[in-house]
Amino acid sequence: MTDSLQISVVVPVKDEAGNVVPLAREIAQALAGERFEMIFVDDGSSDATIDELARARAQIPLRILAHARNLGQSRALRTGVRAAKAPLIVTLDGDGQNDPADIPKLVAAFRGAAAEPSFAMVAGERAKRQDSWKKRAASRYGNRIRRRLLSDNAQDTGCGLKAFRREAFLALPYFDHMHRYLITLMLREGYEVRFMPVGHRPRGAGHSKYGVWDRLAVGISDLMGVMWLKRRFKGPDTPKEL
Repeated sequence: MTDSLQISVVVPVKDEAGNVVPLAREIAQALAGERFEMIFVDDGSSDATIDELARARAQIPLRILAHARNLGQSRALRTGVRAAKAPLIVTLDGDGQNDPADIPKLVAAFRGAAAEPSFAMVAGERAKRQDSWKKRAASRYGNRIRRRLLSDNAQDTGCGLKAFRREAFLALPYFDHMHRYLITLMLREGYEVRFMPVGHRPRGAGHSKYGVWDRLAVGISDLMGVMWLKRRFKGPDTPKEL
């Protein structure tokens, strides 16, 4: 029964052949005993990603959604969340660098606070990033600027491992690259966000889709846009029905 599902795991992927099937197996193992679904959203892959997922579906319960062309990680994330059938969404990156073994502790932390109506998200923060020094340095610099301008207190907005309320996500304003600002956008709506250290692993196959300089150029534009969104919002409110 789909209405008994408690967790929907959403994984955006693009050209992740070699990574997706081991990742799907690890997710299934991490959530053994839970009522969950697994949704892989292919964002216009040109390799064998979809073929590998389709073959794995005989042994691993998963759903496959496919964009006809590359629309970006944020669009793939939204596609998966909109299709999800559970109220709790767990996301992680499709390259295998997020460890599915961390999912149960994020879910436990979420459930421990779920009774609080203002609480909406547990965000992972990578304790020991397994990336190049250039990417780590650029991320530290970018996060420092973002924290100063957006006041979100987030140490690692680039971590794909998160657990959040589906309804809260769908209420957020959508724009390309918004996945990097989920914490700020949740806070803007008046939700509480908590943080948890998680592991990080080297990429198993393929290569990163983001470079340091192209991410920097896009990041500046996005940052200005999010600052505008914050300025143009009068703050959250809970209306009373009379």
